[in-house]
Amino acid sequence: MTRRVPASVLIFLATWIPYLVIGVYLAAEVQLFFGDALSRVQSAQSVLFSRTPHLAAIGFVFTPLTAIVQLPLTALTPWIPEMTTQALSAVIMSSAFMAGSVVQASGIARDQGLRPLVAGTFTVFYAINPMIVLYAANGMSEAPYLFFLAWASRRLIRWVSSDDVHELVVAGIALGLSYLTRYDGGAAALAAAFVVGWVTYSRRDRRKRVSRTLLDITLILAPSALAFLAWAAAGWLITGDAFAQFTSEYGNAAIIAQSGGSGSSTTGDAIRFSMTEMFILAPLLPVLIVGLIGVRARRHRLTPLLPALLILAVLAFQVFGYSRGSTFGFLRFYMTVILLAAVVALMSIPLRRQVPMRREGAHADILLPRPYASRWGYKIAATIVIVVVATAIPVTAVGMTSPKYAPQEFALGSVVDPRPDSVDQKYLDEQRIVRSFSTERALAQYLDGMDLPDGAVLCDTVYGFAVVVQSTRPRQFVIPSDRDFAQLLNDPVGGGVQYFLTVPPTGRGLADAINQRYPTIYENGAQLGVLMLEARNQGADLPDWRLYRLV
Repeated sequence: MTRRVPASVLIFLATWIPYLVIGVYLAAEVQLFFGDALSRVQSAQSVLFSRTPHLAAIGFVFTPLTAIVQLPLTALTPWIPEMTTQALSAVIMSSAFMAGSVVQASGIARDQGLRPLVAGTFTVFYAINPMIVLYAANGMSEAPYLFFLAWASRRLIRWVSSDDVHELVVAGIALGLSYLTRYDGGAAALAAAFVVGWVTYSRRDRRKRVSRTLLDITLILAPSALAFLAWAAAGWLITGDAFAQFTSEYGNAAIIAQSGGSGSSTTGDAIRFSMTEMFILAPLLPVLIVGLIGVRARRHRLTPLLPALLILAVLAFQVFGYSRGSTFGFLRFYMTVILLAAVVALMSIPLRRQVPMRREGAHADILLPRPYASRWGYKIAATIVIVVVATAIPVTAVGMTSPKYAPQEFALGSVVDPRPDSVDQKYLDEQRIVRSFSTERALAQYLDGMDLPDGAVLCDTVYGFAVVVQSTRPRQFVIPSDRDFAQLLNDPVGGGVQYFLTVPPTGRGLADAINQRYPTIYENGAQLGVLMLEARNQGADLPDWRLYRLV
């Protein structure tokens, strides 16, 4: 007797394989890389293949989960160099996680009792959203972050109806992992704690109301609290800085200051910009929310909507951060609104069957199938779901061509529609972004060809990560995660360093350790070395390089 393959496995494979193919094409053929993805690959590479391999080399400025997940794939680099040089480990990671987010979104649709055709159509439209496809393929942290939020949302939605403690525990674990993926996960965890506390307090008997509420809040919040404390403690013990993301010269606040600001001059401008970004990604969401609240308020069924607040909290945190000038106005930072629109749209259809549960809780909200007032009721509700996710596709595709609102994504236009003879300035800007890190790749190949010994080239990874990660001989570099970096920076010749790889002391280059130790090194060699090579950068917003040989 043959066993049926679970629907979730089929959905995962049907989305993961295309995402992976697109990602491999972008990385290996187009060689289009995003800086954060390369940086995480370089962190994983340093853990295993630097001069002084150790787990702390993963770094403490950004959360570690994406780099940790890549470690087993990075370990294959001696046999498959492209795992690091072409960032294939990041592509495999992001494509798998994004396929997982599609599985979770589809699971919410199936939990709601949607007919297979409607659930399948919804899943397809969610999966082919241009932003979902791009960030499934480019190795960024958005994919695992969306997966963990979708996972937590699904489990919390089920818990509200089933009062099943298993759902609460799994939701807490998903939120803890989301924090280890992006710091925004902390906002989601706090919102989830509020939702759980409100629901539990409102439905428990008076004698045990407070104790039960505290217990449920602990279950949902404990994994995130543990992740927060463990990560802060590890950073403090190893680097002396518990919150390097906010205080380190390599952190986000320093990057924004070095880059000249976040992009909006006033709070009002920042809020309007954020609203526009979210409209690009989910144009029908405001109308849907107003309509859904109105319908459910009349039926006194607002409680099942509360789990959506954890995604809304992430968006509110992002809007607040951008309005305060503490983060950039990147379209990808608002990607969770795609998931929010999908969840809210699915909530617009009343349950047509009981939510799945492992064990019914004492306060489970058991609902009998609710027929619609007319035979057109289900068709109208299902049409709303499909229209919400389908409308976002063309609107998002157009929005992604805007240099203002999609500064990291608009270059994809020259990949989708190549025009090699075009002299249009926008197209030339797109091509320059596509060529990002091509100069660093050429530098890595040049240094590899010199057959240098271990520790011969000293560079900081502020910008140098893109050179180190694309090199087949990472041990030739001395980088900040090496235990003897400070010693070799102060006494390079005595430590066997032969070359300094330098960037201009402007912008983010101000944080470069070589520039801080030798302020005139880029300009004239600081009487330490002679200029061997100057590389004009072909990419966008990246520095020109100078290689000095020490004398």
